[in-house]
Amino acid sequence: MDRAAFQARFEARFADPRFAGERAAIDRLANIAWRNHEDSRKAPQTRPAGPGFADPAYELSVEWSATRDRLQAAQAAWGQAPRSRVLLVNGSARNDQTCPGENAKTMRLAAMARDVLQEHGAETDLLDLSLLTSDYDLHIHPCKGCVSTTMPLCHWPCSCYPNHSLGQVNDWMAEIYERWVAAHGVIVLAPTYWYQSPSPLKQMIDRLVCADGGNPDPTSTHGKKVEEAKALEKRGWDYPQHLAGRVFGLVVHGDVAGVEVQRRNLSDWLQWMGLLPAGFASQLDRYIGYYEPYGDSHAALDADHNLHAEVRNVAHAVARAADAARAGQLSRPDAGLVSPRRK
Repeated sequence: MDRAAFQARFEARFADPRFAGERAAIDRLANIAWRNHEDSRKAPQTRPAGPGFADPAYELSVEWSATRDRLQAAQAAWGQAPRSRVLLVNGSARNDQTCPGENAKTMRLAAMARDVLQEHGAETDLLDLSLLTSDYDLHIHPCKGCVSTTMPLCHWPCSCYPNHSLGQVNDWMAEIYERWVAAHGVIVLAPTYWYQSPSPLKQMIDRLVCADGGNPDPTSTHGKKVEEAKALEKRGWDYPQHLAGRVFGLVVHGDVAGVEVQRRNLSDWLQWMGLLPAGFASQLDRYIGYYEPYGDSHAALDADHNLHAEVRNVAHAVARAADAARAGQLSRPDAGLVSPRRK
């Protein structure tokens, strides 16, 4: 990237005429940002990893270390929680602060599920991924595919971000990882966009790849040293499942086609990570306003009382399964079986 292109991108966020009086300050900041870009200052603040790491002297990002500390605290609390905690994931990209100015049907379904969970005494946490489209400078940056080079190169939590030299900051995943770890149950609710999950949901899914086999010790690969990581995998990688043992439910809806495809994709993904389905009633795919005008879809949702009951059943199933799992009463017949095709 040349200097002129960098300058143009940097200045784009200051296009509002209100910034005009700060042109000199913006130029000074652009010069600093350019130097940092050229010097690849991905993590300008680091500290020695310390005890418990393969290389205690290796300099780790203070931001990554802070996220790791929160995940460890969340996992410890997960095992001692007095009641079940369920994470509700709203996978829609629409809310009343975006262009349509109208809340998504998915959020309305999430509210139904939350009411049922609270009846069971569960603690609920609503992760509203639509905030990516309405909150200032909030991001889930894309997965860079480290795992496809070699599994130990993919760190848990993800160490690819923040990357200050590229301006890839305000990465929401640092918080989202913690919220997944803290949950005993997860309900993913999503509309269907072109046969698939909406982009905010898919971005989160991709960045959760490190939860399934991710390397919790970046010093073992000295950051992103490919050959060191490949050597670790060839010696025998154990593919730790950092979210295993949680239970899940699904609510997928659409208007014309693709709901079953997306529901199956989400179910397979969650089970691959070691999460447990909460029974047949916990996975739902339905059409709302099938082949009817979009403008009538909220009225169609209001009228579909059977769908309301089915969504509530998803929440009932997940609440019961989460309680059973915490009590050690949820059996897993395939526990202990080792796949001959681990990856």
